[in-house]
Amino acid sequence: MKNPRKVGLISLMVLIVIALIGGGIAWQRQQQRRNQSRIVATTYAIVQIADKLNLPLVGVPTTSNTLPQRYRKLTKVGSPMNPSVEKIAALRPTAVYAVTTLDDQFGKAFKAQHVAPHFLDLTSVAHLERTLTQLGKRYDRQAAAKKQVYLINQAKQRAKKRAQNRQKPRVLVLMGLPGASYMIATNHAYVGDLVHLAGGQNVFTSQSQEYMDPNDEAIQKANPQVILRLEHAMPTMVTKQFNQEFKQNAMWSRTSAVKHHRVYDLQEPTFDATANMGVVTALNQVSHWLYPKEAAT
Repeated sequence: MKNPRKVGLISLMVLIVIALIGGGIAWQRQQQRRNQSRIVATTYAIVQIADKLNLPLVGVPTTSNTLPQRYRKLTKVGSPMNPSVEKIAALRPTAVYAVTTLDDQFGKAFKAQHVAPHFLDLTSVAHLERTLTQLGKRYDRQAAAKKQVYLINQAKQRAKKRAQNRQKPRVLVLMGLPGASYMIATNHAYVGDLVHLAGGQNVFTSQSQEYMDPNDEAIQKANPQVILRLEHAMPTMVTKQFNQEFKQNAMWSRTSAVKHHRVYDLQEPTFDATANMGVVTALNQVSHWLYPKEAAT
């Protein structure tokens, strides 16, 4: 007669081996799925994130910015503001990434082609960090994501230290658009968030709006000490528009920023309307514009 204890021990060992084999197979299948990912990035900011996390893309936006070498020969799916849903669908993607600011504009078009995009919130540095962490977890790139978040936090600490115990400058952020004059960026816009992290006081705040229409009287009353002009898309044209506006509208010459030559132009790829992987350089630059000299020690 067999020893019951021995039989039980053997049965337990068999179950453990089966569990290990099953777990190994599940892990292998999970890795295969991750390696077989067919990802489409519809904005340059998302391409930058994918590059830092070493993600496999099959489609990228049509852009004047220089794409990372690994993505240059991939299918172009159209501009971020007007992506071709048909081209995207033809790539048979496992995931399509766009930004939340375009959800209302393209959500229905994607649904019509049975494409379910993931809309990433890149309206602030904190949201960028959260996106990096989430994508790192989803595609098993935790180490790469953690490294990028660490670099961003280091930049935030440097900016905080530079602004410590110093009077906050009043800052106006403008976003220029080709042929459409400009908008005012509030604290809820990405560049507005950079101003906050760099220790500046945005002269236009909102409970929820990222942008608002300009008002000469309100701008003059706020009397910004620093003006940041984001030249979003076609920077040559937008810079020309800004220069013309500042020359023809006498209101600008009465602001402290213009009087003291503290008007700065922000251009892609370092600066954009949404948070991107140029954030470390961007925050450092805004920090130095707001506080040109180191604090006395």
